[in-house]
Amino acid sequence: MIGYVRVSTDEQGRSGLGLEAQLAALQAKAAAKGWEMRLAKDVASGKSMNKRPELALALEDLKAHRADALVASKMDRISRSVVDFATLLETARKQGWHVVMLDLELDTSTPAGKMMAHMLAVVAQFEREMAGQRTKDALAAARARGVRLGRRRMIAPTLEGRILRLRRKGESYEAIADKLNTDGIAAPMGGQWGWTTISRVVKRSKEA
Repeated sequence: MIGYVRVSTDEQGRSGLGLEAQLAALQAKAAAKGWEMRLAKDVASGKSMNKRPELALALEDLKAHRADALVASKMDRISRSVVDFATLLETARKQGWHVVMLDLELDTSTPAGKMMAHMLAVVAQFEREMAGQRTKDALAAARARGVRLGRRRMIAPTLEGRILRLRRKGESYEAIADKLNTDGIAAPMGGQWGWTTISRVVKRSKEA
């Protein structure tokens, strides 16, 4: 098992108490279950699963079946985003490893855990669709005010810049779309991003 702990910079500054509580919970569970566990620790924000080097290494080990499950004391130690967490659960299912969250009593190696994972996936899909609907409503309201919206204006400059930076780093169109969908960012016309939308953004930037 890989026991994952995360503290924010603020939490670390408070004498590491948040870290101690997480460690105590994981160690108690491991002792009760007879698990062999190694720990992975990050100091990072909980808003996203990006920029977590130890979590990234843990996921590589799980994918390579050098460990059987990822364990955390609370879901928010992994991510505060239901969409992110549901994506993690789907990755675990496809790659053949498990997720254990002590606060939720979630263990995807059990039938009850699988059912809860399915429910979280439904909630995540609902959040994606609501984000898309909010985008559509905002565009409709802007049009009603007489604002003319061309396709290029539908993507915020900061988001377009992010897409172009990822492309310059060598990310594929599909990989960029996956990152935006994982972060819960609605596509220009609502719904999810696809590789064709990403390619259009990149092409327009070259033409500008």
